[in-house]
Amino acid sequence: MRRTVIAIISLISLTACGGDSNDSTSDTSPTDSASSEAPTETTTTLAAPTSIVAPYTSEIYSDPAHWTCRPDMTDTCDDDTSVTMINADGTTEVETFTPDPDAPVDCFYAYPTASEDVTLNSDLIAGREKEVAFQQAARLSTSCRMFAPTYRSVTLAGLFNPAMPGDRTQAWLTPFEDIKDAWNHYLANDNQGRGVILLAHSQGTGQLVRLLKEVIDPSEEQRSILISAIMLGGAVAVPEGEDIGAAMQNIPLCGTNEQTGCIITYASFRDTAPPPANAYFGKPGGMGQPSPEGEMAGCTNPAALSGGSGVLKSAFVTADWAFADPALAASITTPFMGFPDLLAAECAYDTGFSYLEVHTNADPTDTRADSFKGDLSPEWGTHAVDWEVASLTILDVVKEEIATWKKTH
Repeated sequence: MRRTVIAIISLISLTACGGDSNDSTSDTSPTDSASSEAPTETTTTLAAPTSIVAPYTSEIYSDPAHWTCRPDMTDTCDDDTSVTMINADGTTEVETFTPDPDAPVDCFYAYPTASEDVTLNSDLIAGREKEVAFQQAARLSTSCRMFAPTYRSVTLAGLFNPAMPGDRTQAWLTPFEDIKDAWNHYLANDNQGRGVILLAHSQGTGQLVRLLKEVIDPSEEQRSILISAIMLGGAVAVPEGEDIGAAMQNIPLCGTNEQTGCIITYASFRDTAPPPANAYFGKPGGMGQPSPEGEMAGCTNPAALSGGSGVLKSAFVTADWAFADPALAASITTPFMGFPDLLAAECAYDTGFSYLEVHTNADPTDTRADSFKGDLSPEWGTHAVDWEVASLTILDVVKEEIATWKKTH
């Protein structure tokens, strides 16, 4: 069972770089150095592609070993993601989730900063990245075929050790080069014209925001297959009071559960600990930078996309804080735990910040936890659990989006 809560942290300010390539093969080459076990290949094969793009073969992502998750592999996105729901009266019930190999649409996931490699950039073999993919994205395999490229992200060491030697400008360009390469390979060889949902957190969100802005948003063909982009723990810039513009010219923020071709995005903070003046999230610039004039970070509440407050359905990695008495946590045998009606959220706009304000409906008289864990320093808010606080709500939204998509495609 996976019980370790991983503090997911990353740098959101990414330097714009590079131009597009029209080559039919990747111009980057793998630099693997780790010996972590790669996913196990099965005999399942994907159908011959009917691509919306020109032929393209990546030197890196044509190798299944360089994917953290793929539908033709047995990998972490196939693992058990069942949740023990802990009710206010202390009773429990288990919700189970089974990956659907025949899911009608795809998901494309970019994980946050997680690598423990000791270089500026990670290698192309997933280690800790698999744990994060399991925590954040695996459950969505019940509704979509999951594609998660292993990309050369900036590592934890690269993020927090400014004295580490190396070209930091290139270190922040490399992740996007890999994500774009993987996306192009996926479109040309795996997508087959299917609808796709983009998923990301933190550093991964930075990469997918750029992919949307530079590649998908300008392309009518690529926009035509976009069901939604769910990108948390970063910032999608919009004009103040608007749901489109600034970062994207054709892809708006989502306003209903049935809307497709739109973006769900937020950075979370507790209502009792709003963003301080130097907060890393909640503004388009990220990492405490001022907002461009007239712009704000988009915020969409997955529990109430049309606005207002809503109850969040969470799923946290199982831990001993589930109950007021830690000894009771031993009764939980699933990898995840949830707390019906414990959390509510609303998008807040205050002192130049826009963020998802999370409220805890605490009851000191019941046996379950009165709050949740996942805070870092005040500047980070609850960044480490952006996905977890609303993961089951997001799954519900995805199911509704897919239902809408299927009616029109």
